[in-house]
Amino acid sequence: MNAASIGSDIIEPGFALFDTAIGICALAWGPRGLVGVQLPEDNGEAATRARMRRRFPELPESEPTGSAQQAVAAIQALLQGAADDLRHIVLDMSQVSEFHQRIYAIARRIPPGQTRTYGEIAAELGDKGLSRAVGQAMGHNPFAPVVPCHRVLAAGNKPGGFSAGGGALTKLRMLDIEGARPNGMASLF
Repeated sequence: MNAASIGSDIIEPGFALFDTAIGICALAWGPRGLVGVQLPEDNGEAATRARMRRRFPELPESEPTGSAQQAVAAIQALLQGAADDLRHIVLDMSQVSEFHQRIYAIARRIPPGQTRTYGEIAAELGDKGLSRAVGQAMGHNPFAPVVPCHRVLAAGNKPGGFSAGGGALTKLRMLDIEGARPNGMASLF
């Protein structure tokens, strides 16, 4: 990737790790926005860094600047309970299928503290039978939590799966931080 100009800022592609209330997260950026976000891996910082290097072998680890730095601050705030839907963060979805882009656009409209089910998103896509495909798209989400797959639940508002480190427990923790109470569930934390 080459550096590109957005406004008067020169954007050098890269990736960075950063601390959050749920552990070490990471993000990668390029000239057209974020190309990936990573929630904490189970085995800590080294595992999160290794995953980013596998996902983005061409990107150097570097200090985020400009919009990438703003994205880090917004994600940190969200994971501490700020009611920011992160829709202001620009994502480069050029490597994401059109179908997944449609699903992610619906998920990004879910405000912090609220949830929807795979079936509800499938119905919005026009076919309730797409529930499993919605779940698979959430499992392959390269932008969590900017695309808030943690706010998308299985039928009956059950947590369902979660591909981030810690699995469904991390999903429930993130929902708890946001004040979401699917089915009136009390906090586990």
